[in-house]
Amino acid sequence: MVDTDLGQKTAEQKAWDIAATVCDPEIPVLTVADLGILRDVRLLPAQADDDGGITPAVQVTITPTYSGCPAMDAIRDDLQAAFKREGYPSVNVELVLSPAWTTDWMTEAGKAKLQEYGIAPPSGRSAAGGHSGPVRLSLAVKCPQCSSLNTKELTRFGSTSCKALYVCQDCKEPFDYFKVL
Repeated sequence: MVDTDLGQKTAEQKAWDIAATVCDPEIPVLTVADLGILRDVRLLPAQADDDGGITPAVQVTITPTYSGCPAMDAIRDDLQAAFKREGYPSVNVELVLSPAWTTDWMTEAGKAKLQEYGIAPPSGRSAAGGHSGPVRLSLAVKCPQCSSLNTKELTRFGSTSCKALYVCQDCKEPFDYFKVL
């Protein structure tokens, strides 16, 4: 019985690892796991195929960074393609909106990748999920190029709704800041 449980866990971990290789189409240095939108991966009971064989099936659950995120269709297609390459032709990708995604779900490795890519990662914790406490103040956003805190927001919405456009007053370089959501 222990071997069966271990084998199942190993297969589900392999399925998670496959999903975790899929990159965000808007920020290709981040995987869906780095971004924190990969919520669950489950192996489903195998299905019989047209040739009488058994086809493994997978259920993947993702949460968009915001409800109107245009990247979700591309991510769904990329997840299905990644699993098909690994021998899982039956892949269902479910989109769940609750609980709402928050930048708190991003991995530290993902935030480091953003910094290396030239996008200032979110700083601080979100107020999502009913956190209570003191009034939050906006802090300076560190320039991903020169690490200066002498930066200025140019526009609240950058290349995507998740990002704001900033400029560094020291090195004069514009950069995206991944907003705390």
